[in-house]
Formats: sequence, structure tokens, C-alpha cells
Amino acid sequence: MSTTSCCQGGSTGRTAGSARPSDALKDQPGCGSTDSADVRETVRERYAALAKAASQEGGPSCCLSDKVMASPADSTGVFGSTLYNKAETTDIPDAAVGASLGCGVPTAVADLHEGETVLDLGSGAGADVFISARRVGPTGKVIGIDMTDEMVSLARDHASKAGIANVEFVKGYLEDMPLEDSSVDVIISNCVINLSGDKVRVLREAARVLRPGGRFAVSDVIADPGMDEATRADMAAWTGCIAGALTEHEFRAALESAGFDHIEISETHRVHEHAAAAIIRARKPPSRLEIQQATRRMIIAGRTSPK
Repeated sequence: MSTTSCCQGGSTGRTAGSARPSDALKDQPGCGSTDSADVRETVRERYAALAKAASQEGGPSCCLSDKVMASPADSTGVFGSTLYNKAETTDIPDAAVGASLGCGVPTAVADLHEGETVLDLGSGAGADVFISARRVGPTGKVIGIDMTDEMVSLARDHASKAGIANVEFVKGYLEDMPLEDSSVDVIISNCVINLSGDKVRVLREAARVLRPGGRFAVSDVIADPGMDEATRADMAAWTGCIAGALTEHEFRAALESAGFDHIEISETHRVHEHAAAAIIRARKPPSRLEIQQATRRMIIAGRTSPK
């Protein structure tokens, strides 16, 4: 995981012309931007504090809040650094892995290739960025985006001390990513999208910055359809990655609304009596030109293949 900070907030309040949630999704829990400024500030304060604690050995891990705990996360490894395979984190800064705050290991399913550009949403202290950087090699690049100054500073410090050159950490909101259109090949994230107050906008931004044919492979929390309103309404639960989570149906609909296809959502483990961690994969459809070129290559290959 990007040691994801689980620390992205809600809507950025973009000016006229920005994408808005679809009518079908805007009234779903967590999909609209109602009180999103409060959501963002609550989440930011919580995870800025966690970033400071993470800079000390034995700092707190994951998306756990004081009031809503994903029992038994703190004892069985439902969240945090214990989810990593040791082989995966060889040569990765221990402090970055130890500060892990997520609910999965998206780098294990992203199928990264040398030379690719990868974007980690909610990159936290940088673990998933560093793992991805090793996979894409010196000709590739990994960008981590996080909204808290504390996490960005922590990640940059880890990269500097480890001498990892093909990474960049930027401050920004997931609802208004400071990246050019069609500029990355793969998007990963770990237990962060659920914390946004406008997930439809986050996913549309993801589609915008992905190149045609680009891949979306994230770990996130999926709410059970019957999650009670008391849990959703509890602001403390937002910073526990629970109250803001979409159901599988809602997440799938939001991805489709953003223009993704080839959507797969697979539950991995329970993190709460009302929610589970899941791997979510999707693809930005290739452009018409890419489809034409691929078709032409297939025709040529068919003509030259042995009879």
C-alpha cells in the first residue's frame, strides 16, 4: 500500500464546469458533497495526527478511529503493515511500511510493468509508491498524491533517505488531482477513496488522468447493503474507513458513471461487522485509434501466420 494515509477528504468545491455526481448516485451515502468540507477537515485532522505518530516507532496503523474499530483489526492484521508479504517489502524503507494505514496490498494485483507511470491515491508515508517504483524500474515513475502536508513530508523524507529517485509526492485533493489528462498508466490506492465526500468526482478524476486503456486497481472498504444509519452518521467513523464506504453495487455504478469498463470487485476479508475490504479493478476503455491499430495488427498477423 502506499502506506496509504486513508486521509483524503471530500469535495473540493470546484468551479463551474467541473464534473458533478450523476442523479442516480448523488443521493447515495457518501456519493454527494453534503457537508463534505466538514468530512475533509475531520479526516485531515485525524490523519495529520497519525502521520506525526507514524514518524515515531510503533505509531498507530490503519483506518481505525477511537469510536469505530474494525475489530479485531489491531490484533489480527485486518489493517496496516501486517498485510504485506516480507518479500514484497525487501529494500523498502521500514518506516514507510510500518506507517501503513490501509486495508490491502493493491500492488499485489496491479500487474505493473517496467516503464509505466503509476499514480497512488492517498499515498501516505509511501510504502506502495516505493514497492511500485521497484516494479516499474528506472524508466518508469510513481506519483503519490496526498492532501496532508504531514504525510507528503514524511513520504519525501523516506524517499530521500532510501535514495529512491523515480518517485514524486505531491499535495492535492483526489477530487481535483493536480495532474494532466491522460498522463498515467495505472492507478492504485489503499483504503482512501471511501473517505472522500464525493466519490463520483474522485473516480471521474481517475478516469481523466488515466491514459486510454489504463488500469485502475485499488484496495478499499465496501459497505454491506444493510449498514445502519447510526454508523454512517457517526463522523468519527469516516476516519475509521467505515461510514464513508459504498456498497459493491454503488461502487460499481460510480465506476460505470465515470466511464470505466471491465469492472471486478472481489471481497478479501471482513474489517467490520458492517463492511469488508475488497480489491476493485477496472479499465479506462482504449481510444478508437488504439482499437483500429490493434485490429490492423491482428489482421496483419493473420496474413503472415503459417498456414
